[in-house]
Amino acid sequence: MSTPRTIDDLLTDARSRLRRIPADAVADEIADGAVLVDIRPAAQRAEEGDVPGALVIERNVLEWRADPTSDARIPEAVDHDVRWIVVCQQGYTSSLAAAALQDLGLHRATDVIGGQEALREIGYAPTD
Repeated sequence: MSTPRTIDDLLTDARSRLRRIPADAVADEIADGAVLVDIRPAAQRAEEGDVPGALVIERNVLEWRADPTSDARIPEAVDHDVRWIVVCQQGYTSSLAAAALQDLGLHRATDVIGGQEALREIGYAPTD
């Protein structure tokens, strides 16, 4: 019988496939055309604040909205080459979500190291 996998195992596997980005690189990524997606639930966003310039797509529907072949896709999901940058509160759930997007063939998907908390710490605001 094999040893059961843990959430730490899943997180390690997910992060091994990602080229995660630091909070201070997000503005440049957005300027280069990346789509920043906040997957936090409404209650958490209400308590902690919005991420400036981010699309809100809650985690439970992310794959359907980002998959360019889905009937439920959003306008930004134009093809499999979109650069999705996923953000959650601290950068854990976003790693799992970005890996799930990669499983759909969205190989440029990644997440923000430290999540919304790291963005807030640096005073993140998108550049125009």
